[in-house]
Amino acid sequence: MVALVSTVAYLGLEARSVEVQCQVAPGMPAFQVVGLPDKAVGESRQRVTAALSAMGLALPPKRITVNLSPADLPKEGSHYDLPIALALLAAMGVADAEQLADFVAVGELALDGRVIPSPGVLLAALHASAGDKGLICPAAQGSEARWASGVPVLATPNLISLLNHLKGTQVLPAPEPGKADPPPRGPDLRQVKGQETAKRALEIAAAGSHNLLLIGPPGAGKSLLASCLPGILPPLTPAEALETSMVASVVGALEEGRISRARPYRAPHHSASMAALTGGGLKVKPGEVSMAHLGVLFLDELPEFQRAVLDSLRQPLETGEVTVARANAHVTYPARVQLIAAMNPCRCGHLGDPALGCSRAPRCAADYQSKVSGPLLDRIDLHVDVDPVSAADLGLPPPSEGSEQVAARVAYARAVQTERLEGTGLRSNAELDGDLLETHATPDEAGRKLLMQAAEAMRLSARSYTRILRVARTIADLAGAPGIGRIHIAEALSYRRQPPRS
Repeated sequence: MVALVSTVAYLGLEARSVEVQCQVAPGMPAFQVVGLPDKAVGESRQRVTAALSAMGLALPPKRITVNLSPADLPKEGSHYDLPIALALLAAMGVADAEQLADFVAVGELALDGRVIPSPGVLLAALHASAGDKGLICPAAQGSEARWASGVPVLATPNLISLLNHLKGTQVLPAPEPGKADPPPRGPDLRQVKGQETAKRALEIAAAGSHNLLLIGPPGAGKSLLASCLPGILPPLTPAEALETSMVASVVGALEEGRISRARPYRAPHHSASMAALTGGGLKVKPGEVSMAHLGVLFLDELPEFQRAVLDSLRQPLETGEVTVARANAHVTYPARVQLIAAMNPCRCGHLGDPALGCSRAPRCAADYQSKVSGPLLDRIDLHVDVDPVSAADLGLPPPSEGSEQVAARVAYARAVQTERLEGTGLRSNAELDGDLLETHATPDEAGRKLLMQAAEAMRLSARSYTRILRVARTIADLAGAPGIGRIHIAEALSYRRQPPRS
């Protein structure tokens, strides 16, 4: 007899159908798992055997073969334990194979028969919903699975409870959908003394989802400004929250099925490897740029990152996705992030200060800043010099305007963009391109003349030219202006910074 149970294989944010086929046939006693299993899947034989033994069941003295079809698709992860156990129980006649045909099963087995969490349940639930099937998953992840609307979910704490439910002798309670946590409160812009230019640039960056580079001496408040950004960004829409939660589900970061409406904020250390930042590793997991999808990726001490690691961000910043190519798989993860970077002007950090600056200036500044490649700087829309904070500034009372007031203006500008870009699939001015850029970001005659003069004088690349128009469109949106004028172009140009020449 051959019993069949459905499960999934994860490839990036895609869940692919996998059929677990189990045959119990006469022959020398053996238990084999075939179909390109990795080590974790191969070890499921021991976990399944121990779990059945904890239930008081022994494997039949026959040849047991489990095939994971399609056989040419690599199988990775411990979530195959539960479907393998169910297929084996069905082949042994303990479970009803017809009942199991209506479900997709995922979950890891403990040696005592408990069903414990495994990454990717949300993706499996969405896959089951698309196939009009239910989902069998660990009890701890039932809330996560319920986010896929309309999916019947059997969230089981252990194998015995699941079998009793299928036989009708016990009823598993239906899990409740996980809560959507409100955005947490972070640092407020009232904590920032002075730095009016930097705060204005932060508001523009938030309003249009533009990339921002803060350059200033140590202690000027660059990291504080970056940490204030989530507090002025609009919360995720329900559809966006589901997108970010899918990435979190793949890495097993959804606790108790809780989905947050706050935009992700990731701040990796400058010692991060290329695989940690863009994704990869043995099982091709998403990196920090994907974990920050639809949120903020903050890179502090930008020149201290390895140059190859930084340059690996060039393609994701341009396309909004990252493709990790390996010999056995090509996996694509979303990476629509807002990059906020901070750096000192030179290694000592006090360029231009006669009392604190080193003796190698200005050569040290050129050497230090050249660690960041020109093509990467070209992809950053706003370049802002953050001046040191004086003692007089620190003694001033907190500013009257904080994150709440700035967030209201940002929300207004985002609402204007949402209405303008409805039906295009775009979310913000930072994504304007092609015909849409020509339609919505063409300046008036005075603005066009100023931009052409600046493009000639500053030798702007086509990318820089486009990004200036995008920033100018955001500045006009914040001002409530229907079109782009000379004043908007002038402010956008003030945030373009030429790299130092040695």
